[in-house]
Amino acid sequence: MRWLLLLLSFCILSAHAEVRNPETHFFMPKLDDFQEELAVARQEGKTGILIMFEMDECPFCHRMKNTVLNQSQVQDWYRRHFLTYALDVKGDTAMVDFQGKHTTEKAFALEHRARATPTFVFFDLDGKVMTRFTGAARSPDEFLLLGRYVVDGVYRGMPFNVFKRQQAGP
Repeated sequence: MRWLLLLLSFCILSAHAEVRNPETHFFMPKLDDFQEELAVARQEGKTGILIMFEMDECPFCHRMKNTVLNQSQVQDWYRRHFLTYALDVKGDTAMVDFQGKHTTEKAFALEHRARATPTFVFFDLDGKVMTRFTGAARSPDEFLLLGRYVVDGVYRGMPFNVFKRQQAGP
């Protein structure tokens, strides 16, 4: 009987949260030219560009994709405010950075100190780093709070962990 109730509860909760593939609903297809991506972000009125630095064998990257980035409310919110891309920290794919320099995904990741994965780096519309978040978010709500922290400009005045504590209340 307990298992039946547990299964029923899971089905009810699952009905309220739409799960979609993050590769097609969170991440954008890359042109591998981030100067062009900045122009698109400006034209579309975005806050900036979010890059998830990842690697294939990273269990935290997989957890993030399977528990947070696959949630429709996360996907829709982030796509409304940012162009979102995934880059491989070990990748040899050629690309052009925000300043027009030809590089590789791996060199770009090193330049932006993305040594642990996942590392999320938020760039403004000039290609300057606004903030970074290293590791997997605990929940979709925490990741949405991180996005709000950036969009509302709170990152300019306080660290994310302080903002997060303030939002939790007393």
